[in-house]
Amino acid sequence: MLLLAIIAYLAITVGIGAWSSKLVKNSNDFVLAGRSLPLFLSASALFATWFGSETIFGASSVYLEEGLIGVIEDPFGGALCLVLFGMFYLRPMYRMGVLTIGDVFKRIFGKRVEFFASVFMIPAYFGYVAAQLVALSLVLGAVTDLSLLEGILIAAGIVVFYTFLGGMWAISITDFIQTTMIVIGLVWVAILVAQEAGGVQQILSQAPEESFQFFPEPDFTSWINYFGAWIILGLGSIPSQDIYQRVMASKSEKVAVRSTYLAGTFYLTFGLLPLFIALGAKVLYPELYLENKQMLLPSMILRHGGLPVQIVFFGALISAIMSTTSSGLLAPAAIISENIIKPYFGDRLDDRHFLWILR
Repeated sequence: MLLLAIIAYLAITVGIGAWSSKLVKNSNDFVLAGRSLPLFLSASALFATWFGSETIFGASSVYLEEGLIGVIEDPFGGALCLVLFGMFYLRPMYRMGVLTIGDVFKRIFGKRVEFFASVFMIPAYFGYVAAQLVALSLVLGAVTDLSLLEGILIAAGIVVFYTFLGGMWAISITDFIQTTMIVIGLVWVAILVAQEAGGVQQILSQAPEESFQFFPEPDFTSWINYFGAWIILGLGSIPSQDIYQRVMASKSEKVAVRSTYLAGTFYLTFGLLPLFIALGAKVLYPELYLENKQMLLPSMILRHGGLPVQIVFFGALISAIMSTTSSGLLAPAAIISENIIKPYFGDRLDDRHFLWILR
């Protein structure tokens, strides 16, 4: 039954992608959804940008080992990036009316910087997308007999297909559904874990002391590392196409600014839930924690959760990973097409041909 629910969910996602293709009339529709996203779609798309395997698998396992200090980069740094982008960078970029972050570099610094910035941005997405596909394959492997390679191929096929068809429209609509699944799934599981453990206070009282240490030890090296953790995503992801693309798809400058603040708040709030769930799982099922730290949450739900919570949790898990993967696919496609191919072949391309290059 769980497998059937997952198959049905994936089928619905592909169906939305197919339907979204009707909304794509030109390259601007494909990359920026025609700059017409309302607040709820824009904010959910931004929230879903980073809420993937790192947040649920990586951050939760690191938190159990190192406490809050270990997860400053994500979710705290990620939330900081969204807020800073909305406060200082969004308005002047939005008014430029351009397609990619590479176009912004071109306007400010010239064609040479546009070219080199674009070339150096692209490779980062290969590892980023690969990590999501491996994580999605592990999730599928937890409920089926699929091998790692088979899971990766199926996951890649699904995400590539609906992104290919609907572009930013498909990503935005599926992100809203996926965000809803993430929120419902994590809140539900957090409540169940708390109830089974005897309450939130019971879980927190059994946590190691360093679990809640937010500031580093009072020495220079620790503070430098702490500062570095804040700015890896907090500043380093500001000039990135995936953030730019989702913000600039908003229907107005005001909506775009509000969506960054809303998404940043959501990301920090719901980014902490996997940490609490992992802490509760460690208290309740220490044998699972010792078996595989990164797969602690899925293993706990599979072995000790009922079918309804399994369906919701795995739906949330797959949603989080797919939303991150789709943005990691569309962002470099836009940069390659707009900032590397178009400057050299643009005179020979009409928008219909350019749309196919994007796809």
